[in-house]
This record gives sequence, structure tokens and C-alpha cells, in this order.
Amino acid sequence: MSKYNLDYLDELEAEAIHILREVAGQFEKPALLFSGGKDSITLVRLAEKAFRPGKFPFPLVHIDTGHNFQETITYRDEMVERLGEKLIVGYVQESIDSGKVIEQKGKNASRNSLQTITLLDTIAQHGFDACIGGARRDEEKARAKERIFSVRDEFGQWDPKRQRPELWNIYNGRIHKGENVRVFPISNWTELDVWNYIRREKMSLPSIYFAHHRDCITRNGQLMAASPFLNMDEADIVTHRKVRFRTVGDMSCTAAVESEADQIDDIIDEISASKISERGARLDDKVSEAAMEDRKKGGYF
Repeated sequence: MSKYNLDYLDELEAEAIHILREVAGQFEKPALLFSGGKDSITLVRLAEKAFRPGKFPFPLVHIDTGHNFQETITYRDEMVERLGEKLIVGYVQESIDSGKVIEQKGKNASRNSLQTITLLDTIAQHGFDACIGGARRDEEKARAKERIFSVRDEFGQWDPKRQRPELWNIYNGRIHKGENVRVFPISNWTELDVWNYIRREKMSLPSIYFAHHRDCITRNGQLMAASPFLNMDEADIVTHRKVRFRTVGDMSCTAAVESEADQIDDIIDEISASKISERGARLDDKVSEAAMEDRKKGGYF
């Protein structure tokens, strides 16, 4: 097939595979950050296409807050067993127990921001010089400032003013000792692109992406899965709703949307008609206008 009549998903896929192979060629100890969400699952499929029948040239790394959806953890473990790849898990609870982070208090407490320290410790412990992530530029305005190869300093911090030019698909992975690079192979994809790719590739996902019945409460105007991680009290009224999740994160900050979409085609139609961004269902992004950028400057992926 001529390069001039490739389906646009083929073009996005080819770019992402090229980036993954660049990582394997330029870095000594890369890792793929795996959250159990659809974007990191897409990265795993792309890695299969880039490196099979060989093994991945990097482990999968999951930062476990301890407040994850069980469906996500179950999916992660089953996927790793099927792939036969190495999984490294960093636990936020260990960071709390060691006194490196202090657990938040109050009704809106969340462990999501605490995972930054656990991630940086995991990177340092294993000596990773590149971490592949599933962030996309359409997610949030701070994400839109990222290059595909995003250099972090020796403290894991991101400076948007130090971004390198990326011309003609040339990626500069040269770094000083102690620095590392966050790499985003699907930067140029949109949420709809990811879903269309999942449909084309017939990929499985954690069940929480599809409409299901679940006990919920309303908090800060958002539907949250009823859970002891939410510090619920007598003011929280539990109702049974049919919902799904557009993004997967810590249960204490990830909101659901009411939905009847239990098939991929229905989800694609629903997203196409939605006027709310994907991360509009993440409470941690609503702390301040620059919440995501502040977290990224501190080392968040």
C-alpha cells in the first residue's frame, strides 16, 4: 500500500512504533509506565507491534496508589501473565510508611498526587533513563506543551521552557547523568483516535470503561464510585446508577459519567457528541487552573 493512501490510524501507529524503536535505540534503561488505562494499554499493543516476536526492551512500571479500581488491577495482572513481560510495581503505601509523603486528610483527600514521589523513587531505584507514558496533547493544556521527548532534570522536574525542537521526526535523547526523558509516543492522538484504534485492533479493556451498574455518590458535582477511599460520611447519599469511566485513575479523584454505552461503537458515538473533555472527570485537575502543570513540574508523568 502506498504511503499516500494509508488510513490515518496506520499513520499514527507507524509514528508511535518509530518513537518506541527510537527509545530502544537511544536509551540504556527505558521503562513503559502502565496505569491500566486505555492509553497505556494502547502503548502495550504498539510495543507488541514494534518488538515482537522478541521481548520488550523495557519492563512495565505501575505506580500503585493502593486506591485503584480492582477491575484495573485484575486486568493488569492478567495482561502481564499473557504477555510474559516484566512488571515492576511501586507502592504509594510504602512511601507513606517510610515518611516520604504525608497522606492527605479531609473529605477530598486523594493519593493521586502522592504517586509522584513513588514514581521518582522507582525511577532512581532502577536507574531508568527514559519513561514511556500514554499522555496525549488533547487531554489538558499542560499536556499540550510537551514534546514527544520531554527532558526532566536530576530532580525529576519538568521545565516547559527547556523543551527541545523536534523537526522532521528527529528526537534528541541526549541527557546528562541523573536526568531522564519522558517519552509520549501517542502525543498526536486524540481520545477518539485511541478508541478507534481499540476498535480496529479488537483490544480488551477493563470493564469499568463500559456502562455498568454501580453504587455512587455525588461529590463536588461529580459522580464518584462509592468507596471507603472517599472518606464517606452520613452526608453522602448512595444511589445506584448506570455509569462508565472515561479515564482510569485513583478512585478518590476519578469521576464516572452516566451512560448507556456498553459497546465500543456506542462509546465512540458518545464521545463524539460530548462537550466535556476526558479529564473533566478528574477532580485532581480542578484544584487550580494550573493543577496539572504544577504536578508535572514536580515530577508527575
